[in-house]
Amino acid sequence: MVILWYYLLSIVVIGIDQLTKYLVAEHMEIGESIEVISGFLYLTSHRNAGAAFGILQGQMWLFFIVTVIVIIAVIYHLHKYANDSGVTGISLALILGGAIGNFIDRLMFGEVVDFFDVYIFSYNYPIFNIADSALVAGVILLIMKMIRDEWKEKRKKA
Repeated sequence: MVILWYYLLSIVVIGIDQLTKYLVAEHMEIGESIEVISGFLYLTSHRNAGAAFGILQGQMWLFFIVTVIVIIAVIYHLHKYANDSGVTGISLALILGGAIGNFIDRLMFGEVVDFFDVYIFSYNYPIFNIADSALVAGVILLIMKMIRDEWKEKRKKA
């Protein structure tokens, strides 16, 4: 039963991701930018036919294969470990939702709609979207959980 909540979280991530991408694609021209917080956050309509930071442009076959493998692995681990730890379940649900959100774009349009444009100390961070944010948050949570578990295990042995 608990696992259904994790799938629901993934569906919510996918829904918000797809809705925001639709709104950007429908209401903004590519390259158009809207200032949200001056000097820090802008909504900029951008398309990415590559992976993170625009690498591997146009390698759709590779993204399809990798994404399918990731989705299968995440679902497997979700069923195997999610009931043991809420943090694990949430992190895997975020990763699953993010992976599927960007996969939908690649499958339907051959590119991903990105729009969060952030400047940190005048560095223009690569433009990203909700799916990217969910993926990063899920991976960070999972790494933090693994470090915490390792630390607990070492303390137990000592």
